[in-house]
Amino acid sequence: MFECDCCGLCCRNLSKNLIYSDLDRGDGVCKYFNEENNLCNIYEKRPDKCNIDKTFELIFAKDISKEEYYKLNYEACQRLKKEGN
Repeated sequence: MFECDCCGLCCRNLSKNLIYSDLDRGDGVCKYFNEENNLCNIYEKRPDKCNIDKTFELIFAKDISKEEYYKLNYEACQRLKKEGN
Protein backbone atom coordinates (compact mmCIF):
# COMPACT_ATOMS: atom_id res chain seq x y z
CA MET A 1 0.00 0.00 0.00
CA PHE A 2 1.23 3.48 -0.86
CA GLU A 3 2.10 5.45 2.26
CA CYS A 4 0.75 8.99 1.98
CA ASP A 5 1.64 11.66 4.54
CA CYS A 6 -1.46 13.72 3.60
CA CYS A 7 0.52 16.84 2.71
CA GLY A 8 -2.13 17.74 0.11
CA LEU A 9 0.38 18.82 -2.51
CA CYS A 10 -0.88 16.41 -5.16
CA CYS A 11 -4.39 17.81 -4.67
CA ARG A 12 -3.06 21.37 -4.91
CA ASN A 13 -1.15 20.80 -8.14
CA LEU A 14 -3.64 19.17 -10.50
CA SER A 15 -2.58 21.42 -13.36
CA LYS A 16 0.70 19.47 -13.54
CA ASN A 17 -1.10 16.35 -14.80
CA LEU A 18 -3.85 16.46 -17.43
CA ILE A 19 -5.48 13.27 -16.14
CA TYR A 20 -6.91 15.34 -13.27
CA SER A 21 -8.15 18.33 -15.31
CA ASP A 22 -11.81 17.48 -14.66
CA LEU A 23 -11.20 17.82 -10.91
CA ASP A 24 -9.45 21.21 -11.15
CA ARG A 25 -11.55 24.02 -9.68
CA GLY A 26 -9.75 26.44 -11.98
CA ASP A 27 -6.65 27.26 -9.95
CA GLY A 28 -4.90 23.88 -9.99
CA VAL A 29 -6.55 22.77 -6.73
CA CYS A 30 -8.96 19.85 -6.63
CA LYS A 31 -12.57 20.88 -6.22
CA TYR A 32 -12.92 18.26 -3.47
CA PHE A 33 -9.86 19.34 -1.47
CA ASN A 34 -10.56 20.80 1.96
CA GLU A 35 -7.85 23.37 2.63
CA GLU A 36 -8.81 23.66 6.30
CA ASN A 37 -7.97 20.06 7.20
CA ASN A 38 -5.77 19.20 4.17
CA LEU A 39 -7.98 16.24 3.28
CA CYS A 40 -10.37 15.14 0.55
CA ASN A 41 -14.04 15.88 1.13
CA ILE A 42 -15.05 12.74 -0.80
CA TYR A 43 -12.18 10.43 0.17
CA GLU A 44 -14.32 7.32 0.62
CA LYS A 45 -15.97 7.91 -2.77
CA ARG A 46 -13.04 9.53 -4.60
CA PRO A 47 -12.45 8.68 -8.26
CA ASP A 48 -10.30 5.61 -8.93
CA LYS A 49 -7.64 7.85 -10.50
CA CYS A 50 -7.17 9.45 -7.07
CA ASN A 51 -6.35 6.08 -5.52
CA ILE A 52 -2.76 5.14 -6.26
CA ASP A 53 -3.33 1.42 -5.88
CA LYS A 54 -6.42 1.36 -8.10
CA THR A 55 -4.68 3.51 -10.73
CA PHE A 56 -1.79 1.07 -10.76
CA GLU A 57 -4.09 -1.89 -11.32
CA LEU A 58 -6.23 -0.16 -13.95
CA ILE A 59 -3.52 1.56 -15.98
CA PHE A 60 0.08 0.72 -15.13
CA ALA A 61 0.22 -2.93 -13.96
CA LYS A 62 0.96 -4.19 -17.48
CA ASP A 63 3.92 -1.88 -17.93
CA ILE A 64 5.80 -1.55 -14.63
CA SER A 65 6.04 -3.22 -11.24
CA LYS A 66 4.13 -1.87 -8.27
CA GLU A 67 7.45 -1.11 -6.58
CA GLU A 68 8.57 1.03 -9.54
CA TYR A 69 5.17 2.74 -9.66
CA TYR A 70 5.37 3.59 -5.95
CA LYS A 71 8.92 4.84 -6.42
CA LEU A 72 7.82 7.16 -9.23
CA ASN A 73 4.94 8.46 -7.13
CA TYR A 74 7.21 9.09 -4.13
CA GLU A 75 9.64 10.94 -6.42
CA ALA A 76 6.83 13.11 -7.77
CA CYS A 77 5.75 13.84 -4.20
CA GLN A 78 9.28 14.86 -3.25
CA ARG A 79 9.52 17.16 -6.30
CA LEU A 80 6.31 18.91 -5.22
CA LYS A 81 7.70 19.34 -1.70
CA LYS A 82 10.94 20.82 -3.03
CA GLU A 83 8.97 23.29 -5.15
CA GLY A 84 7.25 24.43 -1.97
CA ASN A 85 3.73 24.40 -3.32
